[in-house]
Amino acid sequence: MTPSSTADATCEQLKTKIQQRQARVGIIGLGYVGLPLALLYSEQKFPVTGFDIDAHKVETLNKGGSYIYRILAEEVQAAKAQGFSATSDYSQLEAMDAVIICVPTPLDEYHEPDLSFITGTTHAIAPHLRPGQLVILESTTYPGTTEEIVVPILERENQLGLKAARDNAGANARKEFFVAFSPEREDPGNTTVARPDIPKVVGGLNSQASELACALYGSIFHRTVPVSSPAAAEMTKLLENIYRCVNIALVNELKLLCLRMGLDIWEVIAAASTKPFGFHPFYPGPGLGGHCIPVDPFYLSWKAKEYDFRTRFIELAGEVNVNMPYHVLASVSSALNRQKKSVNGAKVLVLGVAYKKDIDDLRESPALTIIELLQKDGAQVSYHDPYFPFIGKGRKYDLQMKCAELKRLEQYDCVLIVTDHSDYDYRRIVEQAQLVVDTRNATRGIESNKIVRC
Repeated sequence: MTPSSTADATCEQLKTKIQQRQARVGIIGLGYVGLPLALLYSEQKFPVTGFDIDAHKVETLNKGGSYIYRILAEEVQAAKAQGFSATSDYSQLEAMDAVIICVPTPLDEYHEPDLSFITGTTHAIAPHLRPGQLVILESTTYPGTTEEIVVPILERENQLGLKAARDNAGANARKEFFVAFSPEREDPGNTTVARPDIPKVVGGLNSQASELACALYGSIFHRTVPVSSPAAAEMTKLLENIYRCVNIALVNELKLLCLRMGLDIWEVIAAASTKPFGFHPFYPGPGLGGHCIPVDPFYLSWKAKEYDFRTRFIELAGEVNVNMPYHVLASVSSALNRQKKSVNGAKVLVLGVAYKKDIDDLRESPALTIIELLQKDGAQVSYHDPYFPFIGKGRKYDLQMKCAELKRLEQYDCVLIVTDHSDYDYRRIVEQAQLVVDTRNATRGIESNKIVRC
């Protein structure tokens, strides 16, 4: 049997196992991306194992519980009944037919890519790699990560001399594994689009890897979209989020202009949205949050420097959005000043710390920056958020704050609306508060001289 026919046979064997729901799927990283993905595969009767270095997550899942608000414990229990389990023992990866990497890719303190989670995970996979396995990276990153970082580590550190399958490489298929990149498209809090209805972009290192990845994702998603390479898939993800980042920056800048001109940006956006073509509404806010939109522009800008190219337009959008918490601080200071009070010593209640409404996700939330800025200027800051009873230590913050009760709002010099959760009764909040600074237009329709919209 020739190498090419052996490779085809290996590919067909794994594809058959996928089609018959016999392929063992390992998901590394059981956070906001990995856990929902694991549950989708479990729903489709795949044998699924979740891997995570967080012992609390592993223990919670194995007891049938959930640590993500939008994922019910009943969903985890249903997955367990199908055989799902979680572990921190990476030696179990050897038993997996497909391994999907869903780990974080944050920025470091200099706003440069931090790939430590990807590299650490890849180092952990390599000793347990075996021929014919499919390894897929889902973590958002710059174009080239899969081919320049992941593949070399896997090839260099596996114990069997395995190589990633490439087209026309002439390698021995018995010594090959398959590699692809498929960007996650999770949208926490989105209840209008079911996860299986979100098309899955796939870029394989070779045609067989693409075919296998499409087969694997096609078993849980209604549509797969193959592209020519992992780098093309990586760039697709960045384009999606930079598109949003740039448009949010545009509307944030227009909001600042409208405030000076005495115009209501929300009225302007509503009017522009009546145009049935050529316009898609984006909305201003106190800054960007979540794992992707605040991060992705910096990943691409960093990579672009390798090609002696500066992404000035994208960098400017990032700069506008990064500065929005400072605008909020200035607005609070101005509002207090009009009441003959200063930020220094003022009691400020921040309403909502999640990065967007109705979710339990703090990643890159502008609320955290705003709290730190207020504290730095001497404010006595409290917060309330129905999804966070406590804020401890994160990668970039150490607040150690307990959620305040939403009572006696008159005791605060300012109530600052940062995240417009649906649970809040904004009319009651305005009635009871001395001053309300609204960054989300949550108080629309309420007329009061206590409200400052910024």
